Amino acid sequence: MNRASRLEGFGFIAPLLVLMVVAFNAPIVYMLGLAFWEKGRGFTLEHYEGLLEAPVYLRVLGNTMRIALIATIANIIIGYPLAHWMRGLGSRGRMIALALVVLPFWVSILVRTYAWIVVLGNGGIVNRALQWSGLTDAPVSFLYNELGVTIGMANVLLPFLVLPLFAAMIRIDDRLLQAAASLGAPPRTIFWKVYFPLTLPALAAGALLVFILCLGFYVTPAILGGGRVPMISNLLDTLINQIPRWEQASAISTILLIVTLVIFAAYRRLDRKASGT
Repeated sequence: MNRASRLEGFGFIAPLLVLMVVAFNAPIVYMLGLAFWEKGRGFTLEHYEGLLEAPVYLRVLGNTMRIALIATIANIIIGYPLAHWMRGLGSRGRMIALALVVLPFWVSILVRTYAWIVVLGNGGIVNRALQWSGLTDAPVSFLYNELGVTIGMANVLLPFLVLPLFAAMIRIDDRLLQAAASLGAPPRTIFWKVYFPLTLPALAAGALLVFILCLGFYVTPAILGGGRVPMISNLLDTLINQIPRWEQASAISTILLIVTLVIFAAYRRLDRKASGT
């Protein structure tokens, strides 16, 4: 490709690049820059020092990481067997199962979150069923605590784990499993020694995606947590829209971004070691 062709191709994508820089990159850079700049004083690290002097911010960050980890593990426990079951269906059954998995994407997250109040509330379907069966004498507190937030987040993010897992599972050649069986390997050994390692990269990638998305959740913790489950997104909303302290919010956002990048870099390094590249 000669220089004229490269310039012509760049001319086609230049408007898109400008839009990306102006609409996405510039606001992010500005927001992150607020953490290092004080009007009238210039460069400063005072906003990060404020985070250390008020440990509540770090506790909220730790609480967010813990809830995100629990929600991710819940997604793995539910999503892996679900994707494996979908793989064993016929072509028609797979299409129906995929449609059911993708269907929640067509419904607003806000609607799905409020639906959990109907299901898990004190007078909801679950509590009525538990009391009718005699398992409980009083309503169980599913809502306005970490349990409710975790359930809601796991529900919203489950497709993000199931879809890449299912895509990886259907690409596995059945002849590999049959070859292992012909050599006398029992089903459990075939699963752990052949099948699971082939699906592990997709599982790790899906789990990482779910974990990162959990870190920035706002609607679900705000509604199902009832303001009693502090998470980073809700704290940022308070610092930006209520107090407001944009510089402090910028410092917290920067720390969250660094933590996310470190987790992603660690995943990439482990993935490269596992693949031998």
